[in-house]
Amino acid sequence: MALEITDATFEEVVLKSDKPVVVDFWAAWCGPCRMVGPVIDELSTEYEGKAVVGKVDVDANQEFAGKYGVRNIPTVLVFKDGEIVTRQVGVSPKQVYADAIEAAL
Repeated sequence: MALEITDATFEEVVLKSDKPVVVDFWAAWCGPCRMVGPVIDELSTEYEGKAVVGKVDVDANQEFAGKYGVRNIPTVLVFKDGEIVTRQVGVSPKQVYADAIEAAL
């Protein structure tokens, strides 16, 4: 399962990570988000130990969604060394996310 990331944990988990971090910005009411969710969970298992894979519920945690200009969900951001290296908006095939992680490793 993907890690639950909140505004309180974002800086520590994402920005200070020594591994690439995948962050899925989502909401429970969002249909496309429910399509991406299982893919993100699969990636968290496949990249365990190599990358951090987490989710931010934008309804409960708006600070970093706003800071990174998340206007549409799902938005999946890949961070490396605290900086965004990939931004994927909307639903994409699993391989698109996997390729983004591989590029950041």
